[in-house]
Amino acid sequence: MKFKLQTVAKDCKARAGEIETAHGKIQTPIFMPVGTVGSVKAVHCSELTTQIKAQIILGNTYHLYLRPGLDTIRMAGGIQRFNSWNRPMLTDSGGFQVYSLGDRRKITEDGCEFRSHIDGSKHFFSPERVMDIERTIGADIIMAFDECTPFPCEYDYAKRSLGLTHRWLERCVYRFRQTEGIYGYEQSLFPIVQGSVYKDLRKESCKYVTSFDCDGNAIGGLSVGEPIEQMYELTELCCEMLPEDKPRYLMGVGTPINILECISLGIDMFDCVMPTRNGRNAMLFTSEGIMNMKNKKWENDFSPLDENGTSEVDLLYSKAYLRHLFMAKEILALQIASIHNLAFYLNLVTQAREHIVAGDFLKWKNMMVDKLGRRL
Repeated sequence: MKFKLQTVAKDCKARAGEIETAHGKIQTPIFMPVGTVGSVKAVHCSELTTQIKAQIILGNTYHLYLRPGLDTIRMAGGIQRFNSWNRPMLTDSGGFQVYSLGDRRKITEDGCEFRSHIDGSKHFFSPERVMDIERTIGADIIMAFDECTPFPCEYDYAKRSLGLTHRWLERCVYRFRQTEGIYGYEQSLFPIVQGSVYKDLRKESCKYVTSFDCDGNAIGGLSVGEPIEQMYELTELCCEMLPEDKPRYLMGVGTPINILECISLGIDMFDCVMPTRNGRNAMLFTSEGIMNMKNKKWENDFSPLDENGTSEVDLLYSKAYLRHLFMAKEILALQIASIHNLAFYLNLVTQAREHIVAGDFLKWKNMMVDKLGRRL
C-alpha cells in the first residue's frame, strides 16, 4: 500500500491524499460503506460504483468467519471475487463484535473465547488466529485484534485493557510479518489506538502503535457513548501524535457533522452503519438537513426526493412516493433510502476534498455544519 499526502488545509488540519492498494486507488478523505457480511445491505455492487461512487467498502472478520466461513471464501479466491467487488476492501478484526457479545465471551491473555450469535457454537480468536482469518478473507487493509472498552470505563480497567491490546498488537504484527497474502497481492495491517477517554492512555497508545511503522493507523473505542466534544478532543490529540505520512482511520464515526469536524482535525478514513441503518428506518440525510420519511408532511409532496442529491434515485422518486413505500413496508423503500444516504455521504467527503484543495475548507465546513443538523 502507498499513501501520498497531497494537500493540507491552510486554515485547519484537514488533509487530501491518495491511498493506492492492489485493487485500486482511494481519494481521501473517504467514507467506507459497511458491508458486514460481504454485502452493503440493500445495495448492489453496480449501485455502489455508479450511483454511490464508493471507492472502498468494509467486511467484518467475525461475521465472515462464521458465515459463509473461511473454506468458501478461500475456494472463491478471496472476498472480492466472492462478492464481485473488484475494488479495495478493509476488514475489521472482529474485536468490536466480540466485545458486544457481552456474557457470551471470555477474554484472557491468550485471546477471546466466544459463542456464535447464530447457533451458540464455541470459538476462539487469538491475535494469530485473527491474522490468519484476515489473510484468508483477503481484504487489502486488515485490522489488528484489540479489545474495545465500553463507556463509561474505569481508569484501571482501561489501563489493563490497553496493555492487553498492545500485547495482542505485538503478536498480530509478528504473525502478519511472518506470513504472506494467499491470493497474489499484498495486504496492509493497521494497528488500533485505544485508551478509552483518558488522554495519558491515548498518548501511550499512539506512541506504541506508531513504533511498529505499519502502513496506516486507526483510532478505535470512540463514538461508543462518550460526549461528542470529548470524542473530538481525543481525536485531535491522536491526530497530533500519529505520523503525517500514514493514513488515519477513525473507526465507527459517524454523523455527517461528525465526519466534517473530524476531517478538520486530520482524519482521512471513516466508516459507520448510520447511512444504511438509519436509511432503513426512514431517516434521510441531505445537504439541507434530516428528513423522516414517515412524517405525514411528505404524504402529498411530489417534489424530487432531494433536488441537490447526486444519485439517480434522488430525482427519479418523489418524497410522497418514498413515504408511501415506507408506510406500505415495501423493500424498495430500504433500497432507495440506503442508496440516497450512501451517495450523500460519499459526495460529502468528495466535496470536503475539493474544498481542502481549493483552500476554503473551514469556511465551507462551518456553513455545512449549520445546515446538516436541521430537522426538515
